[in-house]
Amino acid sequence: MTARIIDGKAAAAAVLAEVKARVDAFRATKGRPPGLAVVLVGEDPASQVYVRNKGREAEAAGFRSEQHTLPVTTSQADLLALVARVNADPGIDGILVQLPLPKDIDAETVLTAIDPAKDVDGFHPVNVGLLGSGATDRALVPCTPAGSMILIESVLGPSLAGKHAVVVGRSNIVGKPIAQLLLQRDATVTIAHSRTADLAALCRQADVLVAAVGRPEMVRGDWVKPGAVVIDVGINRIPAPEKGEGKTRLVGDVAYAEAAAVASAITPVPGGVGPMTIALLMANTVTAAHLREGLARPRFGA
Repeated sequence: MTARIIDGKAAAAAVLAEVKARVDAFRATKGRPPGLAVVLVGEDPASQVYVRNKGREAEAAGFRSEQHTLPVTTSQADLLALVARVNADPGIDGILVQLPLPKDIDAETVLTAIDPAKDVDGFHPVNVGLLGSGATDRALVPCTPAGSMILIESVLGPSLAGKHAVVVGRSNIVGKPIAQLLLQRDATVTIAHSRTADLAALCRQADVLVAAVGRPEMVRGDWVKPGAVVIDVGINRIPAPEKGEGKTRLVGDVAYAEAAAVASAITPVPGGVGPMTIALLMANTVTAAHLREGLARPRFGA
């Protein structure tokens, strides 16, 4: 068996095309574009790349795009004051505070200070609660799980009734929310983690296997049920001496070549889930703009 490669770049491009069309219609109706404010504290190189990419996509979609770059010495009080200002700006529909924050700033306090209606990361307790209670029509859903679901549905369709989904990883950012989304598609869901007994045997039961643990190539090919759909959320940088001294390469949480020989469909790393995350951030901003203006919630990727 040779697995179908689930093309996250193509799926993300389709979502972004939908976003652009929605932005044009929103502007025509409301006389303004959706607005996204991204806040970066410090000089973490990976965060700088992510923020730059988000800003580029926001501008390409036609958003009002703001970037607030603050020094690493910024106090929590000053950051909270900035969040309060963008909360109060009627032209800003989405607010994203890039993580990680400096160690002397409490991320939970900052994320909770964001207006839930503008929380396009989906991390605010209000949005977490709405998702957990099944009220997805009112929730802003975290971007990576939402994008992963679009990829799963591209293979299996909107209903996962009768499917056993195993999520390896229990983070608030990916593991828990994607388990909620899978449940809402009628899958039978098991959340596994580092303390799970005989993790490999459990993974072999999965019709849909989601790996989100942050450990390079932990999920081996013999952990995969023949014919399973494998969604690899991990992005890990490992040494690549074959490229030269000090060089690295990106791998997922799944041993790709081994799993691709067994699975029916699999996301590559890079080029799988990663592109969907920024695309769904743009979609969430459009969704937030519509909900704030009393318009019908738009659908993406369906």
